[in-house]
Amino acid sequence: MIFKPRLHHPFQRLATKSGNFLVSPLSAELILALSQSGARNDTAEEIQDSLSLPRESEQIEEAVQAVLSALGPEQDYVLRIINKIYVKEDYPIREEFSAIAQDVYDAQVENIDFCNKSEAARTMNQWVEEETEDKIQDLVDPDILGNETRAVLINALRFRANWTTPFQFFATFRQDFYPADGDSVEVETMHIQDEYLEYYENPELNASFVVLPIQGYNISMTVALPDTRTGLALLEEHISQVMEIPEETSIEMLNVALPKFKIQSKIDFKEILQSLGVKKAFEDGEADFSGIAGEKGELFINDVVQKTYIDVNEDGVEAAAATYIVKILNRNAECSKDFIVNHPFIFFVRVNGLVAFLGRVLLPDY
Repeated sequence: MIFKPRLHHPFQRLATKSGNFLVSPLSAELILALSQSGARNDTAEEIQDSLSLPRESEQIEEAVQAVLSALGPEQDYVLRIINKIYVKEDYPIREEFSAIAQDVYDAQVENIDFCNKSEAARTMNQWVEEETEDKIQDLVDPDILGNETRAVLINALRFRANWTTPFQFFATFRQDFYPADGDSVEVETMHIQDEYLEYYENPELNASFVVLPIQGYNISMTVALPDTRTGLALLEEHISQVMEIPEETSIEMLNVALPKFKIQSKIDFKEILQSLGVKKAFEDGEADFSGIAGEKGELFINDVVQKTYIDVNEDGVEAAAATYIVKILNRNAECSKDFIVNHPFIFFVRVNGLVAFLGRVLLPDY
């Protein structure tokens, strides 16, 4: 895997946000890897260390190309990763960096006039809307732009796929969901009966897991359900352990009840990256992105913004963001085991071993 999951670690910082949220570690890691291709000296090394990347640019570029090749194209699902860097128009972009952006990352680099805040925001937002089929709108707030803005990194994902075994529409009905505190709330809940699914438990986390297969090679959505309605904090604290692939799971006959939900999130990665040691990149006069444009100290990153969208329903998953484990078929079970998702949970979508989306649901909204 190209990236060790350093960007999963700040999940606790994100967990302080209220409500449901969704993040795409993979998309953020790809755009940051692209930015380090134009960084130099300490600026480059801080970004490389935050992503556990090697120092050699050729190794990084080869690994990125391997990851992007593994993610698509696929006939059974759509996964579109879009990356773009907008640079202040006074800084001509170096041809070498533009070539790497296009050839390795399938990304675009473009000059823009940040002084005209409204027009710059409109241009960037229009591009994102077109690339995500209008699933992500109003990504960039004009108020964050101005004469001091040097660069804005944008990443967005578009994902659409169907369950291998769809939930039947007639089996969806309103059912009680129990938030961590307060009274129960009735939410639209999907059901599937007597289905053999990958299942495992983690006593250390006091949680159980079900892996819902999605059409396509090695792609799935895992639901991590704490044993109690107040047990989500433990999972958030140990998010890397939550997403570990266990050495052994079983195939159980399950009755699954899963709420329908939609999430749209907007996340500023600046503080998260600074907590991982990426500091020079954000410092005016200290950052060295001379491989992109200008001279050392002239160009620095103002914002790293991500907006994500996901829709989980009876057909499958729609979102705008390895070797399989040993499975044992448990034929001794006399009846189906219930996996009832009726309190806060964590979920993640894995594509070819890479975590494309990671989210939390405190109260389903559809």
